[in-house]
Amino acid sequence: MRYSPIFFYQQFLSLLLLSLSFQATLSATHLCSHDQSAALIQFKTHFSISKTVSKDCEYGKKSYPKTNSWKKGIDCCLWDGVSCDNITGQVISLDLSCSWLYGTFPSNNTIFLLSNLQRLDLSFNDFKKSTISSHFGRFSSLTHLDLSSSSFSGQIPYEISYLSKLVSLDLSVENVFNLPNIEYLVLDDNPSLSCQLPKLNWTSPLVVLSASDTPFYGGLPETIGNLKSLQTLGFVNSNFSGAIPTSLGNLSQLSSLNLPFNNFSGNVPYSLTNLTQLWFNTFLALYPSQFKFLSLENNKFNGTIPSSISKLVNLKLLDLSSNRLNGTVRMEIFSKLQQLTSLELSANNLSLISPNSSVNFVLPNLEYVFLSSCNISVFPNFVMGSKVLKQLDLSNNRIYGQIPKFPWKNIQLLDLHSNSFQGDLPTLPRSINFFSVSNNNLTGEISCVCNMKFVGILDLSHNNFSGIIPQCVGNFSQSLWVLNLKMNKFHGIIPSTFAKGCGLRNLNLNSNQLEGPLTPSISNCKDLEVLDLGNNMINDTFPHWIEALPELQVLVLHSNHFQGSVVASKNPQSLSKLQIIDLSNNFFSGPLPTSYMQNLRAMMNLDKGKVAAYINGGYDFSIALVVKGLEVELVKILTIFTSIDLSMNNFQGEIPEMIGELISLRGLNLSHNNLIGDIPPSLGNLSSLEWLDLSSNKLDGQIPRELLDLTFLSFFNVSYNHLVGPIPQGKQFNTYENGSYQGNEGLCGFPLSRGCSSSNKQPPPAEMNSRHKEDGSMFEFRWKIVTIGYGFGFVFGVSLGYVALRMGKPRWLMTLFKLNKY
Repeated sequence: MRYSPIFFYQQFLSLLLLSLSFQATLSATHLCSHDQSAALIQFKTHFSISKTVSKDCEYGKKSYPKTNSWKKGIDCCLWDGVSCDNITGQVISLDLSCSWLYGTFPSNNTIFLLSNLQRLDLSFNDFKKSTISSHFGRFSSLTHLDLSSSSFSGQIPYEISYLSKLVSLDLSVENVFNLPNIEYLVLDDNPSLSCQLPKLNWTSPLVVLSASDTPFYGGLPETIGNLKSLQTLGFVNSNFSGAIPTSLGNLSQLSSLNLPFNNFSGNVPYSLTNLTQLWFNTFLALYPSQFKFLSLENNKFNGTIPSSISKLVNLKLLDLSSNRLNGTVRMEIFSKLQQLTSLELSANNLSLISPNSSVNFVLPNLEYVFLSSCNISVFPNFVMGSKVLKQLDLSNNRIYGQIPKFPWKNIQLLDLHSNSFQGDLPTLPRSINFFSVSNNNLTGEISCVCNMKFVGILDLSHNNFSGIIPQCVGNFSQSLWVLNLKMNKFHGIIPSTFAKGCGLRNLNLNSNQLEGPLTPSISNCKDLEVLDLGNNMINDTFPHWIEALPELQVLVLHSNHFQGSVVASKNPQSLSKLQIIDLSNNFFSGPLPTSYMQNLRAMMNLDKGKVAAYINGGYDFSIALVVKGLEVELVKILTIFTSIDLSMNNFQGEIPEMIGELISLRGLNLSHNNLIGDIPPSLGNLSSLEWLDLSSNKLDGQIPRELLDLTFLSFFNVSYNHLVGPIPQGKQFNTYENGSYQGNEGLCGFPLSRGCSSSNKQPPPAEMNSRHKEDGSMFEFRWKIVTIGYGFGFVFGVSLGYVALRMGKPRWLMTLFKLNKY
């Protein structure tokens, strides 16, 4: 019997369909078990859904509420995030990353009934600082566990070490134990935790170990050198102290070492020069070839840079900045680092020298050079050999002579401030967006700045530049946000070319020879925060157009030829952010500008807790003010700093009571005017006031006792007025000397030698009398208050000085420019 080919084809299809049907039937008998389905449904009920908790979901992961698909009657193997074994139907993988889960994770969660789990990912949810249950150790088949970025807290339970098959652990929490097969261990991003890295005899095949932004106490254990397979080691901002273990030099496979922002001390281990494979994987996305680097910045290393560093001939990035390195370093030790693109040694105590007048080598690939405060006396010629230089910082050195002509066409940052450069400015590259040569001895005109195209910061202050300010500075004001020409010899008028869209935030023309009226085109700079035109010869009336500057925080017009009255504000919402006003030493007349003072909401309700921020915090500007009778230059002004100085004018009339509403005011100077009337008792409301100068006016009446409540007031001067009656006694008033009251013939009492008669003594209030009877407790209380007041003033002043001296290069500069190289 013969069969046609069609017959065989039909039989083949029948067998195939029968086989598929059999497999489907077989699979149908192994659906997700009722127990596992019920365990997952119970797990779901523990949490609410909140989209915001997964808003920072890791790139590449989809963020959505996966548990919304979990419904009874549907095979749990078909639910989102759930994967099952094809044969047994057991749940073997649960991916609930970025699932919007919010709520406490109970220690006896029903998820632990899924005993066959091999992969578990709960990352990027919010479990409200739940502790990690010891029951995680029951997953004996688990190979991958990710609990990162889900707000777990506390210590990792010892039972995690039972997971002998684990090859990837991402917990982002503290204290980890021996896991014999672990290859990938991440303990990142837990700033609220603190732990000690265990000193274990690590022999696991770790390839990646990262614990950045998680605070540790103590140091790195020497046993870390046992991780012979380690390729990536990252402890950024991890609070480690002590010396870096020499055993790190044993990690011959290490290709990425990142240890910045810790408290390491001691010498840099010589053994680190053995790490010839060093490179930083993160940079591969930006650079086509391996970026080999050594980054140890922002620690406390001392000693000097070993000459053996020249052996790292493939090094591309060397960053040892912001440590305590010292000693003399010959620049020739870098001559063999021909692949170097970034050299950063700033903020140490090094002295970089060359035996010759110029360095006879070049580093042609240099893009970033930061050698601030390295005691350099000669411009380092090795940077001249690079045609690709983008950022150069040679500030705070001793370099003298002329600035060389710039060969760099693409340079973006050039910081040469605080040296001894002389002569004229060379032609500036068009590409520069940060240029500072402040605090040098440069001369001549500055028309060469017009060659720049998109400059953002231009600081030529504290030099001997002359001529007029070129009109071009207004033409590129859309990109320019800092223009500092302070302390030069510029004359003529201020450019009138500031156009709409002007992006200026800081305009400082203090201490020049500028004349003429102000240009109202400055009002086009809506983001202006600091306007300092003091110490010039500007002849104008009060610039009411400043009302159009909603962000203005500092206004300094002192020592000019301004005249006329400061008439009422036309806009009750204007100048609401103004915190420092200095109109002193002009020819203003008329009543005090009460209507403007009523707008100063920043002086009425400043948050005293915000002591970490600065006015115009993106740039290190300084202003000179009279503080407590002395002229001081303030740098990095805290946002809680407020002052009003209207002294040395011809203001008339009475001091308005409303000044007492400026409760955040720290300094008030109304001296050397023609003010009359009483001192308002409302000044006693200025609880933050540290200095008050009302001297050389025509004030009369008594000194109000309400001023006794100003417990921070350490400078007080009412001399040369017509005040009468007894000087208030007690608290900080017991510390003021005769000079605070001289020239007031009607005043009496301590500290003056003129006693008060019974007729002019002011009887203390009945409440005060009753307190005096309580065993001297009020006397003790008063001195406690005085101590607190002076303590705060001292701490505040010292803090300002310390910040100004210790901060060095501002972090914003490194963030704005340095990070671009990565």
